[in-house]
Amino acid sequence: MRDRRNTGLVSSEAPLISNLNIWENVALIKQYHQNMPENQAKKLALRHLERLGLENIADIRDPDLKEKEVFCGMLLRAAMVVDAVILIDRPFKLLPTVMDSTFIYNTLKKIDDLYKQCYIFDYIWNKNKYGTDYAEKG
Repeated sequence: MRDRRNTGLVSSEAPLISNLNIWENVALIKQYHQNMPENQAKKLALRHLERLGLENIADIRDPDLKEKEVFCGMLLRAAMVVDAVILIDRPFKLLPTVMDSTFIYNTLKKIDDLYKQCYIFDYIWNKNKYGTDYAEKG
């Protein structure tokens, strides 16, 4: 069986921790998995939030974030796993007002050095949102 320690999940089933702000949610993975000191983990989280243009929301908690901000926080949290293999589960459930995958792909591109692979799992009827006729079945 494949080692799951490098799996980073982006899913409505694994929400941001509501009593932590966004930088704390991102930093938590480095603190937990690598025993990184809080101040170092915070600097790293803030640097990555800045890459996505989200440094201004670093101290905001999940209930006060917009859907794209929540998605980005979840994505960065997933990317903090060493040698991350990111699994994005039904992204349009997290981003109901987003009409296609452009935002998702552009965001992934901005942090593509933070993960090894990324897989997106979605319903077959959403394949037109991805701009491709290719959909893997499995």
